[in-house]
Amino acid sequence: MTLVVNGETFSAEADPDQPGAWHLTWLSGPNPGYGFTTVRSDHRWSERAELESGIQSFLAEIDPATGYLAD
Repeated sequence: MTLVVNGETFSAEADPDQPGAWHLTWLSGPNPGYGFTTVRSDHRWSERAELESGIQSFLAEIDPATGYLAD
């Protein structure tokens, strides 16, 4: 599925080998293939709103100079 959060586009792919895991790739970001994975400890699939919240948190931690998570 494709998600747009704060004007940024991400692909979200459920991992069939890890119930509750989503791989989110930042499609509109400056670094091809960059993103993050989120996994629920109860192995349930996150709802769209949860994924969007995770993306907002991810973007809030990005260093605008590098396009990567701040150190």
